[in-house]
This record gives sequence, C-alpha cells and structure tokens, in this order.
Amino acid sequence: MDLILPIILLIVGFVILIKGADWMVDGASSIATHFRVSKTLIGLTIVAFGTSAPELAVSISSLASGSTDMLLGNVIGSNIINVLLLIGVGALICPIKVSRETVKKEIPILLLISTALVVLFLDTSLNQAITNSITRGDAIICLLLFAIFLYYLVAMAIRNRETASKKKEKPKYKMGVAILMTMVGLVGLVGGSQLVVNNATTIAQSLGVSDRIIALTIIALGTSLPELVTTIVAARKKETDLIVGNIIGSNIFNICIVMGLPVAIFGTITPSSFQMIDIVMLILSALLLFIMTRRDSKVTRREGALMLLVFLVYYGFIIYEAFL
Repeated sequence: MDLILPIILLIVGFVILIKGADWMVDGASSIATHFRVSKTLIGLTIVAFGTSAPELAVSISSLASGSTDMLLGNVIGSNIINVLLLIGVGALICPIKVSRETVKKEIPILLLISTALVVLFLDTSLNQAITNSITRGDAIICLLLFAIFLYYLVAMAIRNRETASKKKEKPKYKMGVAILMTMVGLVGLVGGSQLVVNNATTIAQSLGVSDRIIALTIIALGTSLPELVTTIVAARKKETDLIVGNIIGSNIFNICIVMGLPVAIFGTITPSSFQMIDIVMLILSALLLFIMTRRDSKVTRREGALMLLVFLVYYGFIIYEAFL
C-alpha cells in the first residue's frame, strides 16, 4: 500500500514528460527558423541545457547531502544513456543524419571533454598513494572547457546566421507562440522528470538498492528522460538535427556544469564505489558515436541496434552485479 502513491506519481510524471517534449520540439524548431540558425545549434543550446536541468538539480542536492557517488553516477550514467540508448532508439525510428560540421567538430569536442573527465578522476593511475577524486581545481578546468565551448557556439551562431539568411523556410509558429511552447515544454520536461526520479528512487530504496546502482540506473535513466522523450518525438517528426545537438550539448553540459559547478562550490568529492567499467563505457560511448558518423555522417538503423545492444550488455552487467 505504501508504494501505490509513488507508482501513480511515476505514471503522471511520464505523461507530463511526453507532452512537454512534444511542445518543446515544435517550439525549438520554430525558434531556429525565426532566428535563421541551424536546428543543431538550437539542440546544442536551448534544448540541451534545458533538458539537462534535472541532472543539475540532482547533482547539487546530492552533493549538499554528502552523496558523492550519486553525483558522479548521475553524470556518467546520463552520458552513457544519452549516446547508447537515445541515439540507438532514435536511429531505429529514423536513421539520424549528422552534419559534416558536427562530425568534425562537436563530436570530437565531446570525446575530448569526456576523456578530460576520466584523466581528472583517475588520480590513482598517476599516483598509487592517493585516492581517486575530483578536486575544486579539476572542476574549474571543466568550467573553463565549457567557456571555450560557449565561445565556439557563439562563433557557430554568427556563421550559421549568415548562411541561413539566404533560406526562406517558413516557421510553423509565430515567435511568441514558439518561445512559450518551448518554455512550457521545458518546464514539463523538468517537472515530469523530477516526479519520475523522486518516486522511482523511493520505490528502489524501499527494495534496498545501493546508491551506486540507483545513481547509474534510476537516477541516470530518470534525469535522461527529457532527452529520451525529446529524441523519440524529434525522430518521429524527422527533426534529427535536434537529436544530435541535444545529446552532444547535454553530455558536455553534464560534465562541465552538472559536475563542475557543484564541485567548484562545495569542494573535492571522493566517490568510493565506482568501477573501471563505468569509466570505460563513458569513453566507449563517445568513441562509438564518433566512429559511426565518421564515414557517412549518419547513424543507420543497424548502428542504432548495435548501440542498444552495447547499452543492454552494460546495464545487464550492472543489474546482475547489484543482485550478487
């Protein structure tokens, strides 16, 4: 009986998520057309940062309460899910075309920042006398990397605006309506995901699941729900540029801001229960995306199925390990 209310709220959260994603995709697409910028850029900024709000909220509250495993698990798990699950699902619905600019610049930037996180975290690989940790200095490096990324986005916006000014695509909605739809959609995504995460965590904790497993599965999956639902809606609407921009932007935001900002504020974290497989999968997911798009600038249905298979194997291992 104690779990009836959390289950009901879980379902309500999913409903809000789906409708919020629908409005947000349509609104963001119209905003891109109005401003004469690429939909990839809108995905990298408005959509990515908005859908990453749940991860930021969870990280700040986790670190404030002393749960460092929850913070790092949230970031690592969300980034793995964003690439393997989201792009995998999106590609199965509709093959995802990726611009040459994204293949040459944005995906390598994601791979570089993911590698930087691993290097900063794996202190014991360099010095066996110290414990793996992420210091305030490490967090500041992440924030500086994000500042460089923002500079790149501004330059990209200026360049794309000049190119797109020659196009005369008509936006689906007026500017005011598009902005309102995007804002309401984002609020729905954040609010719905919070309902899902909070109630799913309550259910898991009542079953005695550990913090690491909750972080890598329920929290990571739950805070990635805005990206997942947005991906499914965008794929059905054939807005594949939004999918790629959203995922790359979200992953960079997760590492640099969702992890970097709380650590810069609260100080060094020393997660204790993470294993090498978690770190390897973080890099492997970004590398897999780079390899798949390098040849023909798209993720096919077959490649999407491969991503889902890798995702299922990894999470199957985590779930199996949890019940050993």
